Amino acid sequence: MLIGGLAKATGTKVNTIRFYEDIGLMPEAARTAAGQRTYTERDVERLAFIRQARKLGFSIEEARSLWELKNTPNGSCDKAGDIAKQHLLSVEGRLTRLEALRAELENVVVSCTGGDVSDCKIIETLSQSRPSSAPAKPKRRNHAFSSL
Repeated sequence: MLIGGLAKATGTKVNTIRFYEDIGLMPEAARTAAGQRTYTERDVERLAFIRQARKLGFSIEEARSLWELKNTPNGSCDKAGDIAKQHLLSVEGRLTRLEALRAELENVVVSCTGGDVSDCKIIETLSQSRPSSAPAKPKRRNHAFSSL
């Protein structure tokens, strides 16, 4: 199968496939006499695996490690579990930061009373200097933006 077929079979863009080959996540494709890349069902399986890992937010290196583990079926599943646990911790950290961001944005939006830009609380808030290491504490508010 040619690269277009691989792209269609896995829902992956051709440029992404080439990128994955360039970084060694996918093996270098065999070539026809005309120089076109050709792929096997094993390549489809590998790319589908990588794509699913990426959909779950695993990094390229994590996806690479998980693929390598897949190819050692008698190996320990603990390594895959460790990778997934670390990834989960990372996701939980991002969620915490997003919750704080949402709370701060809610406060900014609620402070908007309309009127002229010179009196705009949103512009005023954005103009204030704040250390980036001290995010605002999330506040629970019960209004329309809470469901976002």
